[in-house]
Amino acid sequence: MYPAREEAERLLIEAEACNPGPWGNHSRVAAMCAEKIAAAAGMDKEKAYVLGLLHDIGRKFGVKHLGHVYDGYQYMQELGYDEVARICLTHSFSIPDLEVYIGNRDISDEQQEEIRAALAVCVYDEYDKLIQLCDALAGADGVVPMEERMADIRKRYGSYPQDKWDANMALRSYFEEKAGEDIYCLVNKKSEVIHDGKGKK
Repeated sequence: MYPAREEAERLLIEAEACNPGPWGNHSRVAAMCAEKIAAAAGMDKEKAYVLGLLHDIGRKFGVKHLGHVYDGYQYMQELGYDEVARICLTHSFSIPDLEVYIGNRDISDEQQEEIRAALAVCVYDEYDKLIQLCDALAGADGVVPMEERMADIRKRYGSYPQDKWDANMALRSYFEEKAGEDIYCLVNKKSEVIHDGKGKK
């Protein structure tokens, strides 16, 4: 289950008020990309938009690394949005292995085990893969080249596993084949105006 578009947008605005930052517009860019790619690939574009919009909703609870994955997963489960909870979990793991997570493991050992166990039984579907792709495409100000975004993460954290890099690039190829179009052309790379939910551009 997942919320309607209007409710998803309300949840994001509410979350941004708790923890303002560029992550909100990153989420909007991811949602825009997900909607357009889904429409071209024969998927449910409304579902894709909502999942893209809420993939980072765990950031409502503060500036965290792995904590935002866990917090989003728990928060969406509490609201009954199990399909969003799943995306909160899987979006950071194009390879379903906690060991390849880039960033601080700022949650308890018990919480890490909960994530590890959930990933172990999760068989990725088209929407898991789509939001992983869109997360890698989305900057706060618009779509960015995936290589540029991954290189920035590598610079900030000191490493980026090659198998995760390769997995992300494979996602791009997969959806380009499915949609029959270059991903950057599909999402209108240079023409999007991003709104922050408050009427600003």
